Amino acid sequence: MAKVITPRSEDYSRWYTDVVTQSQMADYSPVKGCMVIRPLGYAVWEAIQKELDTRFKETGHQNAYFPLFIPESYLHKEAQHVEGFAPECAVVTHGGGSKLEEPLVVRPTSETIIYAMYSKWIRSYRDLPVLINQWANVVRWEMRTRLFLRTTEFLWQEGHTAHATEAEAEEEVLKILEIYRTFAEEQMAMPVYTGLKTASEKFAGALRTYCIEALMQDGKALQAGTSHNLGQNFSRAFDVKFQTREGEWAHVWQTSWGVSTRLIGALVMAHADDNGLVLPPRLAPTQVVIVPIWKSDDEKARISEAAALAVEELKPAFRVRADLRDEVSPGWKFNEWELKGVPLRLEIGPKDLEKDQFMAVRRMDRRKTPVPRGSLRGGVAGLLEEIQKDLLEKGRAFLRANTRDATDYAVFKTQLDEVGGFFRAHWCGSPDCEKRIKDETKATIRCIPLEGNREAGRCLLCGSQSEQWVYFARAY
Repeated sequence: MAKVITPRSEDYSRWYTDVVTQSQMADYSPVKGCMVIRPLGYAVWEAIQKELDTRFKETGHQNAYFPLFIPESYLHKEAQHVEGFAPECAVVTHGGGSKLEEPLVVRPTSETIIYAMYSKWIRSYRDLPVLINQWANVVRWEMRTRLFLRTTEFLWQEGHTAHATEAEAEEEVLKILEIYRTFAEEQMAMPVYTGLKTASEKFAGALRTYCIEALMQDGKALQAGTSHNLGQNFSRAFDVKFQTREGEWAHVWQTSWGVSTRLIGALVMAHADDNGLVLPPRLAPTQVVIVPIWKSDDEKARISEAAALAVEELKPAFRVRADLRDEVSPGWKFNEWELKGVPLRLEIGPKDLEKDQFMAVRRMDRRKTPVPRGSLRGGVAGLLEEIQKDLLEKGRAFLRANTRDATDYAVFKTQLDEVGGFFRAHWCGSPDCEKRIKDETKATIRCIPLEGNREAGRCLLCGSQSEQWVYFARAY
């Protein structure tokens, strides 16, 4: 197989696109800004969806589905919300050959349509909490798009909950934030920082926004998930009220939270290399591929049988397949499965057959380990767990090595250009300082850590007294 991927060191943006398209995860749609998610990419999304859906349901959430079309007037009921989303909205003005009485917005997010329904369903404290999630598509009219990371249409989940008190809503958003954090680390093998967004970076219409932030191989941050305490902004706009135990009427406290197919882009940029995808075993659609190697028909028969028996032994516990194609060489197969990111390759040739073993090759570093045929299932299980752990540890080491303290603004600007990464720096809390740093460096405050950052210092820009440090980075 010919080399088809631009090296990261040569052009990181081109490398990313090459990995996504050449591995057949996604392709460009005839509709500008949209993508076609191919079977490999969609299988990864299904794995993400399955795991997160289980975690949501374990915490009492249920799935529902709400309409794609939202009356335009709904977006105007919450001023900050409409201001934040208006530039990205796609609007339908005609349907069935006639002009609509009221234009319909193709959902950029579903707060407004969902809370219009909550206003009908919620009447008493006995109706609370409402814990609903939906898996859906949304449309945001992006000017500059990139496969998975930012497209006009994308897939996501969006949770929307209603509570009797602010404390319950705050507990909810932090619970979901922890689900996102543990999912990113346990399933994606991608360490993240968690924290609070500044007022200028929070979700339009939210009281507070919390996030998980990951670091990509080029030193840029990626917001991988958000959890919002909406306060009572939307419940007041949509008159979502309930009668308390005391018989009084009060507006509910609401939350919303979501992750999207952007997580697939994060997986690519966190783990892939110049040979293609590197998928963590817990999310890989194919965890193990068996590649037989033969030269004669006699060898082919015996080795093919050994490969088929191995598949039968492994498939109850693992996602496994054997590549028995005759028309391409073993080397071609190696390259193809490396391009597609399969975590573990099992090779078996005449010498392996004689030794009654398979040769296991780890995708992440091509390290080889002989595995006896008699203990194949246990050996594969151990290797897959080892790979999952090693990918996370590699990510943690990278995050540590690329998180720096910044106390001098000039040095900070130089290091942003030369090495990138996260920077721990004091910030006085002034929106003016935040904006000036963003304008001058293109770095933003990615999050304010929830703990461990309370210490006296001086603002990176103005030198004023500061009681906390934050994480700065350039980001996607």
